[in-house]
Amino acid sequence: MSQVIACIDGSSITLAVCDYAAWASRQMDAPLDFLHVLGKSEYPIPVDLSGNIGLGSREHLLQELAELDEKRSKVALEQGRLMLDAAKARALDDGVTSPITSRQRHGELVDTLIEFESDIRLLVMGRQGEQGDSAGEHIGSHLENVVRTLHRPILVIPADYTEPRRILVAFDGSATTRKAVEMVAASPLFCSLPCHVVMVGADKPEAHEQLEWARATLAKAGFEVTASLRAGQVEDVLCAYRTEHAIDLIVMGAYGHSKIREFLVGSTTTKLIRQSKVPLLLLR
Repeated sequence: MSQVIACIDGSSITLAVCDYAAWASRQMDAPLDFLHVLGKSEYPIPVDLSGNIGLGSREHLLQELAELDEKRSKVALEQGRLMLDAAKARALDDGVTSPITSRQRHGELVDTLIEFESDIRLLVMGRQGEQGDSAGEHIGSHLENVVRTLHRPILVIPADYTEPRRILVAFDGSATTRKAVEMVAASPLFCSLPCHVVMVGADKPEAHEQLEWARATLAKAGFEVTASLRAGQVEDVLCAYRTEHAIDLIVMGAYGHSKIREFLVGSTTTKLIRQSKVPLLLLR
């Protein structure tokens, strides 16, 4: 079943994840599934400590360690269930009318998402996880691995929810970003929202021709489109344009053979995600 899957944890960004996932579910009239993955640090891993403990206290301490691990596991599971229940209740309050489900898994987030990849219509993740709550522009440890691994649209969100009213599509004429334009044009996610298409590069006839294709494709789909060609560094231009035009969400094609690709996977891989104060939708 094609659905919106939202990854939640114990971080403060979870509320925004719930709200953006609910918005996407409403826009696309798609089922919504909340996913909570218990990492290895949150559930016990059997370890033989008998060789590290003195003979006199060995059995007593091993028993205490086992009991503590069991308690920790039960607390983590119960906390996860409570979070999932709260997320479902919040989605209902946000007006979601499609089916809402939840799942809790043990293991690694990337492995779990690979297992569910065929079910994902849109994946919603916070820019930070539990370990990044107080780290300013820190990016969650799982995010880059997920973006590199999955071939599904991923909505990376900041700490606060604002319902998108204007979107920006980063375009460079590559096959990847042309596909991104076509996906935006065909998706109900952005239906009726004003759309800005921004191309970063030299002022050449070829660039204007490519930009016109993007503008016309979106206009044919019913979008109110503003197209702009600007010079400069990709991340700086996009962030400045976002501020200038009060953009609420940025769409980018990920891993194309272009400046966008170099920007995403080069030394500045995380720069736009760190700098952006709005959600970033990565399309493969």
